[in-house]
Amino acid sequence: MSRKVQTDMYHMDSAVKISGVTKIFTQWQRDNTGKGALRNLLKPEKRIVTALDNVSFEVKKGEFVAYAGPNGAGKSTTMKLLSGMLLPTSGEISVLAMSPQKQRRMIMRRLGILFGNRTELWWDHPVIQSFEWKKVVWDIPDGLYRKNLSMVTELLGIGSLLKTFARELSLGQRMRADLAMLLLHSPELILLDEPTLGLDVEAKRRMIAFLRQLNEQEGTTIIVTSHDMDDLEEMAQRILLISNGAIAFDGGFAELRNRLDCSKRAIVHFSDGARREIDYQDTNKLLRELSELDGIVDVSFTQTSLEEGLANLYAKWEAGKP
Repeated sequence: MSRKVQTDMYHMDSAVKISGVTKIFTQWQRDNTGKGALRNLLKPEKRIVTALDNVSFEVKKGEFVAYAGPNGAGKSTTMKLLSGMLLPTSGEISVLAMSPQKQRRMIMRRLGILFGNRTELWWDHPVIQSFEWKKVVWDIPDGLYRKNLSMVTELLGIGSLLKTFARELSLGQRMRADLAMLLLHSPELILLDEPTLGLDVEAKRRMIAFLRQLNEQEGTTIIVTSHDMDDLEEMAQRILLISNGAIAFDGGFAELRNRLDCSKRAIVHFSDGARREIDYQDTNKLLRELSELDGIVDVSFTQTSLEEGLANLYAKWEAGKP
C-alpha cells in the first residue's frame, strides 16, 4: 500500500487533526494620557501573545470531546482556527480531511458552529424566518430541511418558538433555537463554545440530553468547551485540558480525577458513638474493608469535586508550578 493511500485512509477516520500548531497575536499597547500618548506616537509599543504553542491533538469521527482550561488558555482561538476564522502562525490543521485555510467553504457545508455569546438568528424576525433563510442560502434540499426541522423542533422543544421574534426569546430559548438552526444542514462535525452559558437547570438538562443523543444516535462528532466541568463530564467521553496555549492533559474523566487526586472518603459511624474516616479510590476494596468492621450503624460518603480539583490545578498553573 502506497504512503499516499495510507495517509488518505488515516484522514478518513479523523474528524480533526492539529499538528504542531502555534498561533501568535500582536497587541499594540496604548496609553492616551499625557506623556504616554506622545510616546505612543514616537515609539509605539507592541506585545506578543502566544495563544497556542505547538499544539497537537486528534479527534476521531464519532467522538464527543470536551476542551477545557482557564480563561485565556486558547480554547476559543482553537475553535476559530478549526472553523477557518483565524489562520495559524505555523503548523497544520485538518478538518474532515480538508484545510480550513484552503477549503473553508467546503468545510462549512459539513460543519456546525455555536458560540454561546453570539446568535445567527435575525433579531427582528420570527425564528422560522431565519431557518427559511438558511435553507435558501445554504441550498438545503427540501426533504432534508423538513426532516431536520421536524427533528429539532420535537427534540429541542421549540415548536412554540418558531413564530416568536428572536429578540423576544430568553437566553435558554435563543440557545435552543441557535442549536436547531445549526443542525438544519446535517453537519458531521459540531464545534460548541460555551453552549450552556447562562442557561437555567431545565434548559441545560435539555441541551445536554439532546447533544448526547445526537452523538450516540447520529454519530455526529462534537467538540465542546465550557467552564462547567459537571456539564462536560455528563456530555463527553474524553477531555483535553489546555494551559498557557499547550495541551496539559488528554484522556478520560476517571483518569483526570485520579490525576487531580479527587479523594473519595467514607465516614463510618459505630454503635458506640465512634466515628472513622476512610479514604478510598477502589469501591470494591472499600466494601471488603467495611464488611470486616463490627457495629456499623451508618456510612456516608464525600468526594472532592472535579470542579474543585481543577480550580486547584489552575491556581498551580497560574503560579507557574507543574
